[in-house]
Amino acid sequence: MRSIWNGAISFGLVSIPIKLVNATESHSISFRQIHLADGGRIRYRKVCELDGEEVSAAEIGKGYEEADGSVIPITDEDLAQLPLATAKTIEIMSFVPAEEIDPLQMDAAYYLAANGATAAKPYTLLREALKRSRKVAIAKFALRGRERLGMLRVVDDVIAMHGLLWPDEIRAPEGVAPDAEVTVRDAELDLADALMATLGEVEMESLHDDYRDAVEAMIAAKAGGAFEPAEATVEPAGGQVIDLMAALEKSVRAAKASRGEGRGGGGAEDESGAGAGPGAGGEVTPMRRRSGGAGRKTAAAPKAVGGKKSTAASAKKTAASAGAASKKKTTTARSGTAKSGSGTTKSGTTKSTSTASAKKAATKKAGTAGGAKKAGTAAGAKKAAAPRKRASA
Repeated sequence: MRSIWNGAISFGLVSIPIKLVNATESHSISFRQIHLADGGRIRYRKVCELDGEEVSAAEIGKGYEEADGSVIPITDEDLAQLPLATAKTIEIMSFVPAEEIDPLQMDAAYYLAANGATAAKPYTLLREALKRSRKVAIAKFALRGRERLGMLRVVDDVIAMHGLLWPDEIRAPEGVAPDAEVTVRDAELDLADALMATLGEVEMESLHDDYRDAVEAMIAAKAGGAFEPAEATVEPAGGQVIDLMAALEKSVRAAKASRGEGRGGGGAEDESGAGAGPGAGGEVTPMRRRSGGAGRKTAAAPKAVGGKKSTAASAKKTAASAGAASKKKTTTARSGTAKSGSGTTKSGTTKSTSTASAKKAATKKAGTAGGAKKAGTAAGAKKAAAPRKRASA
């Protein structure tokens, strides 16, 4: 990496030659100003106000403008002759715990690289001393024409320096806090704690600039002539009254869902009551299916409607069957009478007994059928009476 400043670290009486290297870089996409009519570049030319002529970089110097508008020229030689100990030196003044540095003071970051073989030993000494003490060094240095404040700390095996703003460059936050007096309930704090615990930590290496990716994709699409601008959804700006508790509960559930955590269980959501109430995302237990036999019974259930008709029809069929059996036995008895006169009484008796049995069976089965049973019983009795007269003859 190219160095932007060469000097030394002054560590008491120890001097460590170093090179200053930028530790950060900007990946933001820069645009050019163009003339909309023809796409021509718009450039800023440096023109002298007195004669109106354009001047080159070699003809441009520094100057200080006073209150009356007069300008005092200042050269690089004038600045170099200033009695400034930090012109080429990073002068360490003290060592303090890192917690004492207000992050608001943080500015640009640099890496300090050992400059030459002789710098390796004192460089390593300072690095290990910072590691063991778990402190940071506060130093002064001069860069780009002004003296600055810096903080030295260890990053991996390198000493890094953060430029710090001077204390008087930090503005007091006057008029920034809400004017109204607001009371926060313990339940709201509990939900906020649950949301913080659910979101957890993040790997800084996994974060990237989504906006830059979208701009690059848009530029590539426009270059290929296939870009179709999408209609942007504009969110309503401020002034909305929201239910803070509901918003916190919804945030906790959304955070758990995005992390793939189950909605049940005794997590922070359950402890804080975030999952209480309708639609809180409880578990659903599926209904068990019945066995095959039970399923068949359930399917046959509609046939039970109109049960009287089915019972009457069954009774009629039973009575008809009994009558047919009686007729068949009567025919058999007649045949026996024709063949043997002496067996007439025996056959008749058998026929009467069979008829009586059929009558009893028909009457018993027809008893469960209401009005239709009587018709079936009467029909059976009528048919059974005829053979009895013939037998007595």
